[in-house]
Amino acid sequence: MSEPSAKYSITMPRDIAEAARARSGPSGLSAYVAAAVARQIERDNLNELVAVAEAEHGPVTDEEIQALHDQLHQARQQQTQGGADAV
Repeated sequence: MSEPSAKYSITMPRDIAEAARARSGPSGLSAYVAAAVARQIERDNLNELVAVAEAEHGPVTDEEIQALHDQLHQARQQQTQGGADAV
């Protein structure tokens, strides 16, 4: 069950508000904005976690990032090929 809601007044640029309203769909602008804020909080939390990890272990190198991208790409290809083999 979700937390109870409270009403807030916020100020944002009109063009952003209108774009959000146009995209909000049947759930409405409030739900759209709440989801966007929740995603931003998740990003902020992840950035804090990365900062702590980098302070302890040093920054992640471009080579390490590329190696992980390559592993992910290979795993996705294997999943796709495995799914095609099962058909």
